[in-house]
Amino acid sequence: MRVSTLKQIILTALVAAICVIGSFIKIPGFMATAALDSAPALISVAFLPPLYSGFASGIGHLATALTSGFPSGPFHLLIAFEMMLITYIFNVLHRSGYNMLKWIFFIIGNGVLAALPFYYLISPAFFIGAVPNLVIASVINAVLAAMALPIIEKVFLEGKVSKI
Repeated sequence: MRVSTLKQIILTALVAAICVIGSFIKIPGFMATAALDSAPALISVAFLPPLYSGFASGIGHLATALTSGFPSGPFHLLIAFEMMLITYIFNVLHRSGYNMLKWIFFIIGNGVLAALPFYYLISPAFFIGAVPNLVIASVINAVLAAMALPIIEKVFLEGKVSKI
């Protein structure tokens, strides 16, 4: 195993652990499990490749589901995959320089598109009930990440921490 790969795995584990900590900070809502589990994964786009930051985000959602009692049962595996995909695309947009588009994508993707399968899998009422809470949670996670991301990037640009 290369040293840089080992660093990526260790940093991914650390980010996933911070996502798990964020999963304990719930955002109250009627029909959805929402927490501050995405913000650390969004911040990790400054130093992790897309797949690794996506993986940390998926772990964060599974921790949120676990600490909420798995209210949607096995569907949480689907949600974790969606979170991984959304964070992966967010990272790609970040690396491509689409600074405003990445935030819009995250909020719409995490707040609306991720809930869309449940319109058909559970019910339209579940979808309509879940979306407002998911959008609010997505905005809160995005705002926290948007405040911290420039600071983390500056640390890497100044060379205080070696980039992977």
